Amino acid sequence: MPKKRNIILLLLFLTWTLSYMDRMVMTVAIPYISKDFHLTPVDMGVVMSAFFAGYALFQIPGGLLADKFGPRKTMAAAITWWSLFTAATAMVTNLTSMLVVRVLFGLGEASFPGGSWKTLSNWFPKKERATANGFMMSSNALGPAIAPLFVVGVMAAFGWRSVFGFLVVPGLIIALVLWMVVRDHPSQSKMVSPEELKFIEEGSKETEDSVKKMSFKDVIKQSMVWKLVLIWFTFDITFWGFSSWVPTYLVQSRGFDMVNMGINASIPFFAGTVGLILGGYVSDKFFVGKRRSLIIGSDILSAIFLFLTFSTGAAGLAMVFLTISGFFICGSFGAIWALPMNVLKPEVMGSSSAFINFGGQAAGFLSPIVIGYLIQKAGGSFDTAFYFLIAAILVSSVLTLTVREHEKVQVSNAIAK
Repeated sequence: MPKKRNIILLLLFLTWTLSYMDRMVMTVAIPYISKDFHLTPVDMGVVMSAFFAGYALFQIPGGLLADKFGPRKTMAAAITWWSLFTAATAMVTNLTSMLVVRVLFGLGEASFPGGSWKTLSNWFPKKERATANGFMMSSNALGPAIAPLFVVGVMAAFGWRSVFGFLVVPGLIIALVLWMVVRDHPSQSKMVSPEELKFIEEGSKETEDSVKKMSFKDVIKQSMVWKLVLIWFTFDITFWGFSSWVPTYLVQSRGFDMVNMGINASIPFFAGTVGLILGGYVSDKFFVGKRRSLIIGSDILSAIFLFLTFSTGAAGLAMVFLTISGFFICGSFGAIWALPMNVLKPEVMGSSSAFINFGGQAAGFLSPIVIGYLIQKAGGSFDTAFYFLIAAILVSSVLTLTVREHEKVQVSNAIAK
């Protein structure tokens, strides 16, 4: 009999995939939107960053909402909100209206991540969380992988505005299904057997004292949490810079036409999907207690292949290196998020994970703008932009060196006092 918690995991995976498609179609459409609105590289970076202004701003409040009202209500509201603003994106008439819509889009979507991680913490025992999280977060690569193929197909036939209109109905359907199927805790779900519920709860047990004393305020006092914020911030400078500018890089630097761009922009993210799933599994299987080794190794290999990507003259070879970069960048994703999943208690997973994720989304706001500026200052060359991405992920690996997984004992003890 299939585990019912895996149905919840699949639904979260589909929702994350759609959310990434909704936000990433902009990165594929932006070279063509820029022609209509006469955008400079910096303008293009600002458009891609506008989503993250609202998304980062509401990360922590969104996580607190998930803790206060439950992840089910919070996630359903977030999906409905961003679906409506996806439709609004198709109606913008100039740069200003585009920026307003994209900020509001991000503001509404920001409540979803904390709710999803809280749901995962409630529905999965500790020993399964990294694997489950690796599968769920593989959507972060699958969404960008599907987006270019989807965008090119629709845009070639109907224009860039239609791309956003086509994504509204799937979002509203997923919001309805999530509301009908997901419950805040497996004990509230009629589809979970007593045996499965016992397995989940026994695998997630905490001492009664630590649960009573746990609070979000306690969590943010811990050095481990702040280290994770900084690690995620620097890592996401690379991830979001890579995700945002790859389609434009292929068009402007490698001379790909629309169809070839759509196909080739997808390949690094399909590789990243494999890397994310594999990274979570390998992290649980072989790196428990020493996940930082996996993270640092993946980061260093990412930096090497990013350098090879822009330094080679052959477009085909650049695509090979770009694909390998995508695999390793996403490979450390699951391992990084296994740390807070195992350190933090489910009672505040919504707010605390949102706090950590705030660092990443602040990077999502900063990175595309900085890269646009570097490209514009370099007269259209992407070389300095790649050096920026390489430097960020190497800084993230150095910060990871400061993390010890035994710090979870310090967190638990501090909270239990």
